[in-house]
Amino acid sequence: MRLAQLLAALAYLMLPTLAHAAGVKIGVLTDYTGAYADIAGAGSVAATKMAIEDFGGSVLGQPIAMVAADTQNKPDASASIARQWYDQEGVSMIIDLPNSAVALAVQGVAKEKGRISIVTGAAADSLTGAQCSPTGMHWSYDSYALGKVLGTGMSKEAGSTWFFITVDYTGGYSLERTATMFIQAAGGKVLGAARHPLGTTDFSSQLLAAQASGAQVVVFANAGSDLINGVKQASEFHLTDRGQKLAAIAMFLSEAKALGPQAAQGITYGTAFYWDQDDKARAFAKRFQERTQRMPTEIQAGVYSATLHYLKAIQASGTDDAMIVMAKMRETPVNDAFASGGKLRIDGRMVHDMQLVQVKAPAESKGPWDILRIIRTIPGDDAFRPLTEGDCPLVKK
Repeated sequence: MRLAQLLAALAYLMLPTLAHAAGVKIGVLTDYTGAYADIAGAGSVAATKMAIEDFGGSVLGQPIAMVAADTQNKPDASASIARQWYDQEGVSMIIDLPNSAVALAVQGVAKEKGRISIVTGAAADSLTGAQCSPTGMHWSYDSYALGKVLGTGMSKEAGSTWFFITVDYTGGYSLERTATMFIQAAGGKVLGAARHPLGTTDFSSQLLAAQASGAQVVVFANAGSDLINGVKQASEFHLTDRGQKLAAIAMFLSEAKALGPQAAQGITYGTAFYWDQDDKARAFAKRFQERTQRMPTEIQAGVYSATLHYLKAIQASGTDDAMIVMAKMRETPVNDAFASGGKLRIDGRMVHDMQLVQVKAPAESKGPWDILRIIRTIPGDDAFRPLTEGDCPLVKK
């Protein structure tokens, strides 16, 4: 009898385990109503659902559930949601977080709780630098990579003097700082910068300052509706007619589409994903469009990729224990519609190829979503910050 009991106990211990009997629950913390609603928002929720469905809807014999909420672009409110999800609702992973201050706050909560957070929508490179976390990941892009791709590429091609129009919060400063570093390293010169609050509708003073600077390149260090409003008004101010080129550090496909080819043509920026980059991307984008009536941004494609990789790691490791899953995600290459040969480092940075792109002129476009031309592809190891330069305590250990 005792032998039978022992064998039964051993068999139970060998079964795959989940921290929550109800199965795995993923939390999508996104921007439904603010400046980043189009580049993340409902599209990020749709991408998460696609990944869950493509995985099969269950893992280790248990269902995969999803919850979603609006960050309101408020770090305190987002941290409170994260605590409730982790403590009371059985969420094992939170994803998206398209605001740097929000992302840093939620990553801090996840670290405290020993749960996983995956940032696909924020830019601050401190997420994998001084404020890195053993359970945090930064998936799609960061300010370092975006700044390097744009600053290095355009300094060679478009001129050597620059002026920044920057959103006045953590993410904007991070974008401006890293781009400046690479502009100067390539021999360029930054003539000045003008700040604006998140959610600005009137960019006249910033554009007049950019115009007065005489800079060859006016670069927007913002995103979402801020970028759209800024570029539209730049067109009204005829900056490009006067010989100034426009660039953006964190521009997205949906923004170029919303601007229209006439206003957006010629804008250069760096991106982690373009729907027409290869066959895998095109196949995913077609399915995404069927659901949402639009092509995916790099944030939304990153959400799909990271969710799928996370679920695969749970299946392979037999548990949703955060540290075990993190280890499995690091040892497994990322090969999907978003990235080929991607790798997750100890500091949480997922390293993959980046692209320098330019918005096509109206005559070049062959369809409503044929918006970009790829100027060049930059290997991930060249695009992202070297592991030893980020001041991440995990690397030092």
